[in-house]
Amino acid sequence: TMPKEPAVLRQNILDTTAAILACGIDPKKCFLFRQSLVPEHAELAWILGCLTNVPRLLRLPQWKMKRASQNNEGTVGLLTYPVLQAADILLYKSTHVPVGEDQVLHLELAQDIAKHFNKKYGEFFPVPKAILSEL
Repeated sequence: TMPKEPAVLRQNILDTTAAILACGIDPKKCFLFRQSLVPEHAELAWILGCLTNVPRLLRLPQWKMKRASQNNEGTVGLLTYPVLQAADILLYKSTHVPVGEDQVLHLELAQDIAKHFNKKYGEFFPVPKAILSEL
């Protein structure tokens, strides 16, 4: 949600890909792709954003914390990032999502968006459940 220098962003993508492969992810057994090359993520985020009310997004603690750290100048990208996360989950009709405690509220938003969409347009998206790691 913060502007990046194009060269730094390209290097970050390569570094992240290298780290994923170094962790043992086998591209012969799973799909590895750059999300920004799949326009359906942004397209679904737009549709879901049209079904999500602003007061709900303003109540998310991550918005409040990040906005405070940006001198109360939070961006639209920061505000709507949880809707993009919901689109990332719902696009693939995910049924279970591994999340940390700090992302539970964002997953709950994805669940609510899925339910709202299904109520309005018919059963389409599964309502994803959280998989919380036990530490």
